[in-house]
Order: sequence, then structure tokens, then C-alpha cells
Amino acid sequence: MYLQSQSQSQDITELATLVMSYHPMIAIETMEEERATTLMQSVANAAGMQLMEWSATRGLSRNHAPGANRWQDECAPAGSTRSEGYIDSEDPEKLLTTLQENSAKAIYLLKDFTQHLDSPKIIRHLREVAHQFSQSRSVIVLVGHSLEIPAQIKQDVVYYDLGLPGPDELGQVINEAVRTLRIQNHVNINVREEDIRRIVTALTGMTLKQARQVICHAALEDGQLCVNDIKRILDRKAQVIRNDGVLEFFPADEQAPQLGGFKGLKQWLTEASVGFSPKAKALSLPDPKGILIVGVQGCGKSLAAKTIAQAWKMPLLKLDAGRLYNKYVGESEQNFRRAIALAESMAPAILWIDEIEKSLSQTSGDSDGGLSQRLFASFLTWMQEKSESVFVIATANDISKLPPELQRKGRFDEIFFVDLPDAQERHQILKIHLHKHHQDLTQFDFEQLIQVTEGFSGAEIEQAIITSLYRALYHQQPLNTTILTQGIQSTIPLSISRREDVANLRKLAQTSFVSVK
Repeated sequence: MYLQSQSQSQDITELATLVMSYHPMIAIETMEEERATTLMQSVANAAGMQLMEWSATRGLSRNHAPGANRWQDECAPAGSTRSEGYIDSEDPEKLLTTLQENSAKAIYLLKDFTQHLDSPKIIRHLREVAHQFSQSRSVIVLVGHSLEIPAQIKQDVVYYDLGLPGPDELGQVINEAVRTLRIQNHVNINVREEDIRRIVTALTGMTLKQARQVICHAALEDGQLCVNDIKRILDRKAQVIRNDGVLEFFPADEQAPQLGGFKGLKQWLTEASVGFSPKAKALSLPDPKGILIVGVQGCGKSLAAKTIAQAWKMPLLKLDAGRLYNKYVGESEQNFRRAIALAESMAPAILWIDEIEKSLSQTSGDSDGGLSQRLFASFLTWMQEKSESVFVIATANDISKLPPELQRKGRFDEIFFVDLPDAQERHQILKIHLHKHHQDLTQFDFEQLIQVTEGFSGAEIEQAIITSLYRALYHQQPLNTTILTQGIQSTIPLSISRREDVANLRKLAQTSFVSVK
């Protein structure tokens, strides 16, 4: 059985209910061990039970005194709250013997214990303890970054998915971080109550440890914590998410690149944006699900994702397929769940899956042990059942690799086709990139440039301009129409090098997709 967390108070209530209803084992797969431990202490308090902790280095020992908060206790001397543990309990088998012999009702928090479940004897022993606990109301809580539960004991385990911290926990960690800075660093940090809500929003999607570090860094910069620090917090948040997870973060206020053309898509987005309004909620309308953008490479599909996020003032999260897959069994699925949980925690947000045919396709067959199929099935289920306001933008170049389930109506709100830019769009693209590189637009013959760029994608036009600028710099003369035309004519676009593929894609798009124009 899998249960999903909602908020701190609901986590405590749900977990306490599991403990009181004679569930012998609970599995919490999380990177936030300290948070899970603090949560289980609250559960133990609510259930009137003692919390015991175990690790292979410390053995079994009593947890901190009831009501203690681990974030606050960091100001205390190391080890001052730790009780003396059971002798010789570091060994997993001896631990299980101790649990069998202990008649007191308790919650036993075992850290990284599943790594030791490689022995049939230990597995058998754990099953016996679980059977005993199912009658005595004691419970084992397995906590770790990645939990591999043997099939023999899965039926005795309830999986609890501890989501990322909510606003209540983030608000608490702000207050605690400020208090710690005042005590340990003797810094008088000023923070206004009305600023905390906006800072919490900026921190959403981070673990408590990450949020605490970011808050301390921002506060120590200028001795205060206010809305002016939000930009600094978002910059640090982008770095943390990029380094720690499978997602790349683009803040909602980040300047998006200019997008030439896409008139039809822009009109659809303007109309779809009302789906997030209170009036839509009053009519019980669901939030917009997302769009799939297919088309020729280099024609602005990725730029469209950034433009949408900027227009809707929503944070953009890009799923990095390269980080999604992991060589270890179960790690890829965990990465995917973590990415989805992060996107939902930051809702309303936009999740961008670039080249979805490479990251979530079924074409791999048995070559990857069915991993691609499992991830694809998980993605479809989430798209169908997601309750948070996460708008998905998926882009694809090779439509032949897209499963039919992904293309049927209802999976996405709309499927758009991005063709090569027409004359008017090429005019816009030329002006955008020439202006970007500080060129005087009055010095160019756009009618000639529009003509010679026929069949070029936006990316190919941009690269031709860059190449021509290098050539102009080398000859120590300003860029002009002649040099730029030579740069364009020396480029072979995909519409020529892959003429058949482009033609087939266009033919399919005429009957299957909506044009962005």
C-alpha cells in the first residue's frame, strides 16, 4: 500500500493512524532523514509511545526527549540529548533479537536497514518480528534514501511517500534559522512577518536542509531577511535544484527569449490561461493539463516553453532525461517520482519535458529491462490523475517514436505542429537575432535575407548570423547584407539534408496536429 503525504499535520495524523492500527512496518523513502525523524517523534508523542532509533554505527537508543526539535537542538552541545543505547545492538541480527525481547510498545526507526536485508536468515527474522509487532502495536519504520524491500516482506510493509515540505514547515524553518543565527553567530537578523509568506513561496520545492542553508546565506549577506532577498534565494534555489535533482529550475521572473511567429500557439495560451482563474474554479473546471509540441528541429519548440512560463508568470522546471536514468535498480523510478513531487510542490508550475521521445518512450523494448515502459506508464498515470496545478509542456522531434497513447485526444489539451518559419516569421527572427547582437537593422536588406533563408529553421538562421559576425570581425568590418548572405548560403539546412524526413513530418501534421501559426 502506498500513501502520499499532504502537510505536516496530516503526515502526523496519517502516520499515527497507521501505528495505532497495528501496521508492523512502515517504509519512508526520503533524502530528509532528520525531517523524517522529527516527524516520527511527533507521531510517537501523538500515539503516547517511545521513539527508538537505530543505525549501524550507533546501535539502538532512545530518541530525544518528547517535544524536542532537532533543528533547534543544533545549538546544544553535540551529543547532549542522546541517551545511552543498547549494548551490542549495532549488528542487524542482534538488533532484531533485542526487538523481539523488548515488551514495551515503541516506534523503532531503523536507518538504512534495508541495505542489510541480503541474508535469508535476517529476512526470516524480520518477518517474525513483524508478525509479533502486528499483535503488540509496536512498529518498525524503515527510513533511507533508496529502499529495496525483499518480496518476502513487502506484504507487511506500508509505503509512506513523504513529500517535500509544505508552507507550514518552511515557515517554521525560517524562524528557527533566524533564531539559530542570532544565538550562534550573534547576528541580529531582522525579518518582518509579512515577508515570510513570500519567502516561503520562493523556498517551495526545497528540502528543509536546503531551505535552511539558503535562508542563512541570504540573511548573512546583509544582516536582514526581507522580500529583497527573494532574487538571491531564487538564484540559490536554481543552483541547488540543478545540482541535487533531475530538474533544472527557471524562476518565473527570469527574462525569457523572444519568440518569433507562433501566433496560433500564443492565441491558444491566452485563452487557456483563464483555466487557472477563480471563475474557472467556480465552474469546477480542471486546470489546463498541458500541450505537446512536435516539429522540425531548431524551429523554436524549446523557446516556446520558456516563453509560456514567462507569459504565465510561473516557475519552469525542465526534466533532464540524462539524469533521470540510473544504472542502479529502482533509482530511475525514484528519480522520476522525486521530479514529479518537486513539480507538484511548486504548483502552480510548468514542467517541461524536452525531446520526450528520448526520455519517456516505449521503443527501447527489453533492451533496458522494461524501464522505459515503466516510466512511461507512470507518466501517463500521473498525467491522468494529477491534482496539482502542473502544466506539462512536452516537445518532440521524432514523432515516429511517440507511442499512440501519448497522442490521443485528452492526454494533452492540444498537440501543436511547428513547421519551418514562413517569410513573415523569418523576418521577425532575423530582426530579433540581429538586434540581440547589437546590429543596426537599417543597414540590412531584409527582402534579400528573407529570400535566401527560405527553408531555414530559426536555430539555423541564428547560427548563420553568429557565423557571419565572426567572419566580419575577422575581416575587421561591420556585418552587412553581403557577408550575412554568404554565411547563410554556406549553410545546408535540415530541409535539404533531411528532405524526406521533413516532408513526411509535414504530411502527418496536416491531418493530426494543430499549427502554431
